[in-house]
Parts: sequence; structure tokens; C-alpha cells
Amino acid sequence: MDHTAAAYIGAGIACLGMGGAGIGLGNIFGSYLAGALRNPAAADSQFGRLIFGFAITEALGIFSLLVALLLLFK
Repeated sequence: MDHTAAAYIGAGIACLGMGGAGIGLGNIFGSYLAGALRNPAAADSQFGRLIFGFAITEALGIFSLLVALLLLFK
């Protein structure tokens, strides 16, 4: 197998992490919305955890993009 072909395949596999981050963000915000509709009084206390979960999940997606770019342009 050619080195360039292997780099393209590896970059494509690394980009799957961005899809996982999108699924994770949907789960985080969906769970927050469901919990906030069931107990609106507790929604304000959980907002900080929502933002923290968003930041961590988004960072993992950005890291997978970084790995893909490093594989392509190495």
C-alpha cells in the first residue's frame, strides 16, 4: 500500500471522532432539555455542567480533526 493512500485512510478514520462528538452533543443537550422540562427549578443549577460537557465533547471533536490534519499534511 502506498504511503499516501494509508494517510488518507487514516485521516478518514480519525474524522469519525467528529461524528462521535456530534452524537455526544446531541445526547448532552437532549438530556439537559428533558431534565429541565421535568424539573425547571433545578435547570439553573445544572447549566454549568451542561457547558462543561459541551466544552469537553467539542474539544474531543477538534482533537480528532487535528489528528486527521496531521496525518494528511505530515
